[in-house]
Amino acid sequence: MSETIAVIPGDGIGREVVPAAVRVLDALDLGLSFVMGEAGDDTLSDTGEALPDRTVELVEDSDATLFGAAGETAADVILPLRAAVDSFANVRPARAYPGVDAVKPETDLVFIRENTEGVYSGIESEIAPGITTLTRVVTDDASRRIARFGFDYAVERDDPVTVAHKANVMRATDGQFVESVADVAEKRGAEYETALMDALAMQLIMHPEEYGVVVCPNLAGDMLSDLAAGLVGGLGLLPSANIGAENALFEPVHGSAPDIAGEGIANPTATVLSTAMMLEHLGYDDAGAQVRTAVEKTLEQGPHTPDLGGSASTEDVASAIIERL
Repeated sequence: MSETIAVIPGDGIGREVVPAAVRVLDALDLGLSFVMGEAGDDTLSDTGEALPDRTVELVEDSDATLFGAAGETAADVILPLRAAVDSFANVRPARAYPGVDAVKPETDLVFIRENTEGVYSGIESEIAPGITTLTRVVTDDASRRIARFGFDYAVERDDPVTVAHKANVMRATDGQFVESVADVAEKRGAEYETALMDALAMQLIMHPEEYGVVVCPNLAGDMLSDLAAGLVGGLGLLPSANIGAENALFEPVHGSAPDIAGEGIANPTATVLSTAMMLEHLGYDDAGAQVRTAVEKTLEQGPHTPDLGGSASTEDVASAIIERL
């Protein structure tokens, strides 16, 4: 029985890079079936909802989801979509590729980001005019869960583990995170190091080759992975996976890029690499590796979109990847 993939292009360049990635999947002839869903700014304008219930149901009933980007409604779209697949881990690889002018060509990192709580729990209040608060939620259960996932992932990659935190200031919440991770590590006999997230940001820029898997609370993982994108050539190269126990959602790290939307020049690499992660998650390891190799050859030999110094269109790059399959 073939797997069903929910496809949600969203806004901006999502409507360009997602169809390009689906073309790559189609070329593999794996028998995947695709069902289309709508979400984002245009959907809000058309329906009054940024994320209609029917789209959520589509995601819940599918084997995996490929999502593009959302604009102003991003918080109303992507957070509920991640919840719909019960995602607890956000996996963001950041790797430099031959043929790309990277600041640090030796970079090969994976950020394992806790995906359910932290400052993204959505608990904000205005307690008086001009005075607002945000409640940061960190639990032992979620911290242990992401620690187990992170250590398992590092074993697969044979990489060292660094735990990012700011427990010297956020003593209760990041203190909880660090303690929970430490207990998981002790029970497993796993080795790791800890690093203050601000100091780690500097070290990643100076010596990215010293790091492998970085396990992070929610906000730290979001910020540090974007920093790493700058080391390897930009957000157009970073895929991501939102992993749940039974379901998963895959998306490029970049946003909707309204400044270039509609011009046909958006880089589809991150989205296509996200499909490689999706294929591997679904058990199509050979196909995932095939896609990744085709992407790497295209990055090395061209063509390139303008963000990488070339003049190719989104479709040109997608076609080149398909030819190299």
